[in-house]
Amino acid sequence: MKWSGYKNLEEIDEHDDAELDSLKKRVLFAGIVILFFATIIVGRLWFLQIHKGDEYKNRAENNRVRMREVAAPRGSIKDKMGREMVTNRPSFNVVLVREDSNNIDELLKKLATALDLDISDLWEQLRDAGNKPKHIPVRLMEDVDWETLAYVENHNQEFPGIRIEVIPSRVYHYGNLAAHVIGYLGEISKKELAARDTAIYTGGDLIGKMGVERLREADLRGGKGSSSSEVNARGFEQQLLRSIEPLPGNEIQLTLDAELQKVAEDLMAAGGKAGAVVAMEVKTGRMLVLASSPVLPIDQFVGGISHKNWNALLDNPKHPLINKVVQAMYPPASVYKMITAMTGLVAGVIDKDTVYYCPGHFYFGKRRYHCWKRSGHGAVNLTRAIAESCDVYFYQVGLRVGVDKLAEMANKFGLGHKSGIEMEHEKKGLTPTEEWKKKRHKEKWQDGETLSVAIGQGFNLVTPLQVCLMTATIANGGKQYQPQLIEKVTDPDGNVLFQFEPVLLEELTKGEKKFLPLIRTGMEEVVQGQRGTARQIRIKGLTISGKTGTAQVVRLKQHQHLKEEDIPYKFRDHAWFTCYAPAEDPEIAVTVLVEHGLHGSAVAAPVARAILGSYFAEHLALAAEAEAEAEENKEKGE
Repeated sequence: MKWSGYKNLEEIDEHDDAELDSLKKRVLFAGIVILFFATIIVGRLWFLQIHKGDEYKNRAENNRVRMREVAAPRGSIKDKMGREMVTNRPSFNVVLVREDSNNIDELLKKLATALDLDISDLWEQLRDAGNKPKHIPVRLMEDVDWETLAYVENHNQEFPGIRIEVIPSRVYHYGNLAAHVIGYLGEISKKELAARDTAIYTGGDLIGKMGVERLREADLRGGKGSSSSEVNARGFEQQLLRSIEPLPGNEIQLTLDAELQKVAEDLMAAGGKAGAVVAMEVKTGRMLVLASSPVLPIDQFVGGISHKNWNALLDNPKHPLINKVVQAMYPPASVYKMITAMTGLVAGVIDKDTVYYCPGHFYFGKRRYHCWKRSGHGAVNLTRAIAESCDVYFYQVGLRVGVDKLAEMANKFGLGHKSGIEMEHEKKGLTPTEEWKKKRHKEKWQDGETLSVAIGQGFNLVTPLQVCLMTATIANGGKQYQPQLIEKVTDPDGNVLFQFEPVLLEELTKGEKKFLPLIRTGMEEVVQGQRGTARQIRIKGLTISGKTGTAQVVRLKQHQHLKEEDIPYKFRDHAWFTCYAPAEDPEIAVTVLVEHGLHGSAVAAPVARAILGSYFAEHLALAAEAEAEAEENKEKGE
């Protein structure tokens, strides 16, 4: 029995060892599994707290603290007298912070009703902002009225995620005045944003799209501010934590005279005239008037122009989208005759006493070239040729000097090249030469073409600004100043960052200058002479020198028998008038171009007269007062 028990004990020991080995294996496996999952958990914790710690910390902070950019007030724009042309006012916009709204579809349905908008328009705004982080506000409606603002604010619990954003908005105190010069703002495009400094610009920012607003964006934009606010779980602000005030943009003072600009634009708008008016100080290059007609409707561009309005502007036959001051080119017609006269004088082919006979036409080869006055001017010297704009006289001068010398002289007066004025897309015009035609048309220059160029027709093309620059150069004694429209730039602290200074581009030689008095005498006779082509615009007490011009657009045989007013608008001649005053000591040059206006003396010259009358109003009033006093004293003496 004892032996049997001992044997059973051995069996038990063997059995226990097997179970122990199995238990050890199970414990080891469990330990490996636990270690595996522990490693995963520790790795995940490391990933979340160490590797991604800053990111999730920021996310958590953003759930509590909301950071916002604060738009800077753009710098104001004033005229030369300090009159405010463009300033700012607060604009209230409805924006959506998407991360604060759980049911955007339901929200937009309610909001569309409250704002009286189509829900598809709201969805379009959200789709455009699809790539933006959800905490960045999406602008749904701009510049809401007080009634809408009050409703949204009073019912804000019904619109989770909807906030009111206050940003500065532009105020154009003179409406569309000088619209082509000042320009307008618009939301920055993706293309513009890609080309800009992302530290300065973000999606949704307003940026200058045209004119001074675009060209002087760096001056006007200012520096953004920021604010930090604590928000609750629904995104509503609880308290302001930190605020950095924005830095306003710099103030820009233009050389333009707003009142003079208004006179010009009102006169061009009367009767629906299309064209341009330019006025400048002849001794400095300051631009006083830069009017393009029809004016650009700035109000349609604010907030984005509709397709309907854009197409209407594109289809308008008077082309309001073009800044006709610098972007449109026209044959200069008879205002070019001063260039022809100067070329002849400098070349020595004419002098003040040279006389040509005008029977009303001029034969060259087998062709007959007419003078505008079919009955002829008779024997004509230089002064009378300019005063009465005799074509036959200038035909013969042009032939004697040739097209290349005409082009050379034209360049000295600012024609044929850009002036460098701070305006977009300035055209350089065209002063043809023999070499130009050979390159452009692969043909030899014909002498008959010189006849057309000599009277400002043919291939000749100029901008209204160039004609005004030419006129100013004649008036001031041969100095070509760069046209400028910025008088001063001032920072928010009143420090002057830029101050206007005249820039001399070119000056005639002493030998050339000596002939200018002859040209000026002829131009004075245009207005003050008994037979001058613009004698009807005289102003008592002011001596005006000028030149009229009628630029031929196209001559079609089917219109030759029609009265001028019966010719279709697009086939009528353009009307020019350019002048300066006072003749004895010139201060201002004025150029007017009326598209399809037929005659400069009848249509363009009266516009210039009104501008001169306004500019010299104080001088004329004093002169009239002095005359009245002298008359009174004379009567008392008698």
